[in-house]
Amino acid sequence: MISDESDRFNPRDPKPADAGKPSKSVKRREARKLATQALYQWHMAKHSLNEIEAQFRVDNDFTDVDGAYFREIIHGVPTIKGEIDSALAPCLDLALEELDPVELAVLRLSTWELIKRVDVPYRVVINEGVELAKVFGATDGHKFVNGVLDKLAPRLREAEVKAGRR
Repeated sequence: MISDESDRFNPRDPKPADAGKPSKSVKRREARKLATQALYQWHMAKHSLNEIEAQFRVDNDFTDVDGAYFREIIHGVPTIKGEIDSALAPCLDLALEELDPVELAVLRLSTWELIKRVDVPYRVVINEGVELAKVFGATDGHKFVNGVLDKLAPRLREAEVKAGRR
């Protein structure tokens, strides 16, 4: 068998310019993590969004964060909070006021993505919401978030969900 040495890994080869840099999806995941915390703070402390955003940008390293997406989320969710809460209500077994504040922040963020960011596939929205609930929520909070988002996605993204089930 003839071997082509050029296909072998050589540690002295120069690395591509983007080597070691996080992907767009990783940067968005980090933006969602920070946005969840910011939305929680907004809900609990009632501080202004600009104040919260400034605090987060000072207190956190945004090197691996999609800063524009973070900003879009934390200003977008409160802007359509009424629409988000109305969409969520039929998918819940209890009142919004009774929800764990962390799970509420995750559900609001995910619902905002389902409504406003059709470029993000609904399955990604659900998966990211579940992962956020695993990181920040109660022990089984991710199961609750998953159940709610599974009910919500067909309501908000009917055509996409039907196309995905073929």
